[in-house]
Amino acid sequence: EVQLVESGGGLVQAGGSLRLSCAASGFSFDDYTIGWFRRAPGKEREGVSCSSDDITYYANSVKGRFTISSDNAKNTVYLEMNSLTPEDTAVYYCAADPLLLLRLWGLCPPSEEYDYWGQGTQVTVSS
Repeated sequence: EVQLVESGGGLVQAGGSLRLSCAASGFSFDDYTIGWFRRAPGKEREGVSCSSDDITYYANSVKGRFTISSDNAKNTVYLEMNSLTPEDTAVYYCAADPLLLLRLWGLCPPSEEYDYWGQGTQVTVSS
């Protein structure tokens, strides 16, 4: 059974940092495209970043502040978030799919393209 479990969310002051984790079971990240999404209160879900093989994309709103990485030994993907602002407040989700080819997409695929999702972790940035 494929499972994704996010952790690492919390409350942080503006300008601070958090590292989110997405631990996978039932599959190897090596074989999947991983996406990070977020949903802020009253807003639609937004793509944050995606990664597969040696390709990584970031949304313009987080480029230069967020970094996606992985630890294959732990089968875990991370989202390092720096210089956080209140606008980054949201529930953050990781997603995975075995069939997405980022080389063909040229950008992060939309959320409906991912088959597997975690439960989300809340990130709150205070001003």
